[in-house]
Amino acid sequence: MKSSQKMTSRLDLFQKLPIMKLLSYRILPVILLGLFTTISTLAQVGIGTTTPDTSAILDISSTDAGVLLPRLTTAERDAIASPATGLLLFNTDTNAIEYNDGISTVPVWAAVTSRISTDTKGDSVKYSNTDTTTDVNPDTAIDLPVFGTMEWNDNTSLYVVGGNQITINETGRYEIRVNVSLFNSSGTARNAPEIRINVNGTGVGSFGSTGYMRNNGGHRSASLHITETISVTTGDVITVAIVREGNGDIVNLRSVGSSNIYIEKKS
Repeated sequence: MKSSQKMTSRLDLFQKLPIMKLLSYRILPVILLGLFTTISTLAQVGIGTTTPDTSAILDISSTDAGVLLPRLTTAERDAIASPATGLLLFNTDTNAIEYNDGISTVPVWAAVTSRISTDTKGDSVKYSNTDTTTDVNPDTAIDLPVFGTMEWNDNTSLYVVGGNQITINETGRYEIRVNVSLFNSSGTARNAPEIRINVNGTGVGSFGSTGYMRNNGGHRSASLHITETISVTTGDVITVAIVREGNGDIVNLRSVGSSNIYIEKKS
């Protein structure tokens, strides 16, 4: 018998074994079906639907329920390590859906604004300080720690606070008033902190300055004030920079609630 004939004969005999028939007719189709199902699942996932849209990695369908996002306070949100750009959550402090519009190393939390009323003129927000320990007479400017207690917020989608900054989510003209009460905590040198409104890290408008103050002869207290109306674009981040313009003794905000910021949409 030729070699090729022997090989064919052995193959025929092997295929006639019961185990091979079982694999061929029962198990193999199941394996193939599972493989194709896995590939399909990796392409699109459907919840509540067997035909997820081809443009979506996840398609959720329901007529009697919604999607519940992770619910975090502002402090919990700010504690997220290196949040990815586009990270989505619900902020329970502001009652707003927020996403990271910045980068992982410098997150900028913005509110989803599709439901903002077309009539937001006159909506305002006011915060006052709780911080009385930060040295607000630094050699390098810092953000004024004035966003402590929310006095009111007429529109939590329009005004979103995170840390010592506020994001404004609608283009327009806004009046901003800043009042800062200062207290010279130590040293007798002459000190003169100065403030200015920043938009996305750039100073705009006037400066708020004071004469010298020092811990000597009853001259320990002073105040700074700014009232400005500025043009804002959707997503702009507002801060109040404060920096030393005199000597370097420690200066704090005078007491809880003694400093505040007020913002109102004018047009």
